Amino acid sequence: MTRDTAPTRGPLRARLAADPLWQALHLLDVRWRRVAWAIMLGTLALGSSVALAAVAAWLIARASQMPPVLTLSVAVVAVRAFGISRGVFRYLERLASHDVALRGMAALRANLYTALAVGSPAALVRLRRGDLLARVGADVDDVGDVVVRALIPAGVALAVSVGSVALVAAFLPAAGMALALCLVLAAVVAPWLSARSARDVEVRGATARAAMTASALEILEESGPLAVSGRLPGRLADLRAADRDLARATNDGARTAGVSAALAAAAVGAAVLAAVVLGLPAVVSGTLTPEELSVVVLTPLAVFEAANALPAAAVQLHRSRQAARRVMGLLDVSGPPVTPLTSYPDQPTDPAAVSGRQVTGVVPGPDTTLVLDGVSCAWLADGPRARTVVEGVGLTLHPGRAVALVGPSGIGKTTLLATAAGLLAPTAGRATLDGVDVATLPRDEAARRVVLVAEDGHVFDTTVLENLRVARGDVSAAEAEAVLHDVGLGAWLSGLPEGVATTLGPDATDVSGGERRRLLVARALLAPAPLLLVDEPAEHLDPGTADALVRRLVATTRSVERAGSGSDVVPRGLVVATHRLGALEAVDEVLLLARPDDDPDGPARVVARGTHAELLARPDYRWALDQEAAATA
Repeated sequence: MTRDTAPTRGPLRARLAADPLWQALHLLDVRWRRVAWAIMLGTLALGSSVALAAVAAWLIARASQMPPVLTLSVAVVAVRAFGISRGVFRYLERLASHDVALRGMAALRANLYTALAVGSPAALVRLRRGDLLARVGADVDDVGDVVVRALIPAGVALAVSVGSVALVAAFLPAAGMALALCLVLAAVVAPWLSARSARDVEVRGATARAAMTASALEILEESGPLAVSGRLPGRLADLRAADRDLARATNDGARTAGVSAALAAAAVGAAVLAAVVLGLPAVVSGTLTPEELSVVVLTPLAVFEAANALPAAAVQLHRSRQAARRVMGLLDVSGPPVTPLTSYPDQPTDPAAVSGRQVTGVVPGPDTTLVLDGVSCAWLADGPRARTVVEGVGLTLHPGRAVALVGPSGIGKTTLLATAAGLLAPTAGRATLDGVDVATLPRDEAARRVVLVAEDGHVFDTTVLENLRVARGDVSAAEAEAVLHDVGLGAWLSGLPEGVATTLGPDATDVSGGERRRLLVARALLAPAPLLLVDEPAEHLDPGTADALVRRLVATTRSVERAGSGSDVVPRGLVVATHRLGALEAVDEVLLLARPDDDPDGPARVVARGTHAELLARPDYRWALDQEAAATA
């Protein structure tokens, strides 16, 4: 027996393990005992409704015969009891089911955020911010809804249907069989049609909703630059196109959904009609009393309340599966397994507990070294066939050394920095941190050694101080004020109503592009990492402020107080991607990126390297400097 069933259970377990919804439920940390309790309460609520219909039907039919009142007293009390218990059990079922769903969604978000924090970011760099927001927001809600809107209704429908068929069959077996067939039509065929319709609609709808969220977020956050560059009409057109795609996907599924609803309604009528057709001959023959006939005929009207919820449950199941596929797509499946947190956490989440790794507070030493050896890189957001944008880059970075990446916009500086930070795996060559491939390092270990200041780094809707504490949780108000002055935000800080306690965000203090960029640099300077990778820190700044900020960053490579270590003074390593060439006189090496003349569409390469003074002899470098001077004038 074991030999026969093992091969069957093996593929089943494999399919179950590969199901994204099952994986998401693992992170949802569903307490099946509580789910069973919610199903039992739902069964009692709907069972009370069915019993109320049956007893009321018997009571009306019997009362029409004007029997002694005492013969009706039990039925009268039963009607009152079932009427009250239906509402009570329904209320308790709502409490239980929503408790499971809400706690589960909280656990899923905690597990998801923790897994993203300690896992590889490779899956995230492919996404637009709006798409990421949709996945951690609406998609997580859709996964949590599978409990309340799919699993529990299905369990309740199964239990009530079996009990109702047994009740009708006890009076008239033929009517019980007819009710069972009609329930199959309403509870199996109609949901199957709804699921078939939802399969395509949910895939297209999820894609359209993600596109709408991404476009709307970009328009809201970047409306000024988009309007100045003339790209705002195109983005608005993209938003309208996504809205049309979503409406088209919904309309395409309406026809099948209508057929499913019609089948469910027809099943109710067929069950009642079958009860009448089969019950009347039984009454004539004396095998069924008139009171029992009323029970057989009217009970199906209440029974189908459970079956009619199943088409929507089937749609929710597909919606939740598609949402789970998108949510699980955020996680690095090649990383360490995630141990789910309890869905009732009494203490803050510990990333080490989820990742299974021991996180220590040891600060990396001053000999940390980042080496790029013949690195070629591509932006993975372009798909599996992403075009290589930079190739053959060699670079060594350690504390005390400053390197500048120079080249026109779009040449690949951002992609190269992301690869050096371990956010992208190189397409060729090696990027190592202390001898280990940086892309394979656990995220927390890499972050303690190297910090990337990206152009689109996020400023959170909280206080200035808490925004800086993203880098290090024990940053004091004095440290925050000092670093803000260092990056040229002293005047801005003085104008804030509550200083570093001022809340930033759309409903509070607005932050300009230049202020936002310097705030991100200040956050990076407070991090304990010995290596900094900074992407275009001078963007949105006037020339004087931009050059001062770049020089301040270069100064950190010479001597800087180690964050949180008292009087220890150690240097940092710095790679800065910038177009402000005039502020690079103090860097140790400048790498000039360009595409070869014979292949203007090919990947960029390092066409020259040396100090700022040495590269001034090159016409292409001087041309870039002249362009900067012209733009400044």
